[in-house]
Amino acid sequence: MPELPEVETVRRGLEHQTRGFLIDRVEVLRARAIASPEDPADFCNALRGLRVGQWHRRGKYLLADLETRGGSAAGRWGVHLRMTGQFLWLAEARPLCPHTRVRIWNGAGEELRFVDTRSFGQMWWVPPGVADEAVITGLRRLGPEPFGADFTGAYLRERLKGSRRPIKNALLDQSLVAGVGNIYADESLFTAGIRPQTPSGSLGRSHLERLRSALVDVLETSIGAGGTTFSDFRDLQGTNGNYGGQAWVYRRGGSLCRRCGSVIQREKLGGRSSHWCPSCQN
Repeated sequence: MPELPEVETVRRGLEHQTRGFLIDRVEVLRARAIASPEDPADFCNALRGLRVGQWHRRGKYLLADLETRGGSAAGRWGVHLRMTGQFLWLAEARPLCPHTRVRIWNGAGEELRFVDTRSFGQMWWVPPGVADEAVITGLRRLGPEPFGADFTGAYLRERLKGSRRPIKNALLDQSLVAGVGNIYADESLFTAGIRPQTPSGSLGRSHLERLRSALVDVLETSIGAGGTTFSDFRDLQGTNGNYGGQAWVYRRGGSLCRRCGSVIQREKLGGRSSHWCPSCQN
């Protein structure tokens, strides 16, 4: 599943390609791609004739401001890519692939196409004057953004106090911190020198501050690389990211640590594969 860096890469691509995009026509090819309104035809009618404004990201959600031709606020367009959702920007017509779910055109014939192999991705229209969380209910459960001022070592210590949950599992909890998934949890724990099995509540202030800093650094590095090669993620041109070649531990079980030469370990934690170095992480 795309994580924060991949979603941020898509956000930047959408901002570049579709800011000011005047929606002329919308076609929904798979009804389950539209979470709200209930009838996909209402989604199509709601977006038609509106202009796409600024794109935002909240955790792994994408949110676009919508405007009338006169510039008045006209609600928001929400998207979650889930496991395999991706946008393609097409300047001219191209044959459909069988996994195309939603198509959006402007008056010049340019198309924004949503393709989703597993069909778990979703879209929402949030009417003007309605809170995003009232329609996109998953937003209510999100913790702070990793880059936000409220995501601190002190915050982590308070939230994790007394917890026996492995720190790797805690990092995957979107109510603790928004946008982090398996790849960057493994990578940030390596950078911080903390084993994924460590009980969350046993980590002191210095460990948690180091983890916070490592997580921010790893996410920033991956955003700079355009995301990772490890997931099904693609940007608007159909290209995946370059972070995979820089990974320290993720999917490197059995390989030698690039820092110390020890064999990278792999273990299931909470149903997810975790990777770590037994020498660099303790």
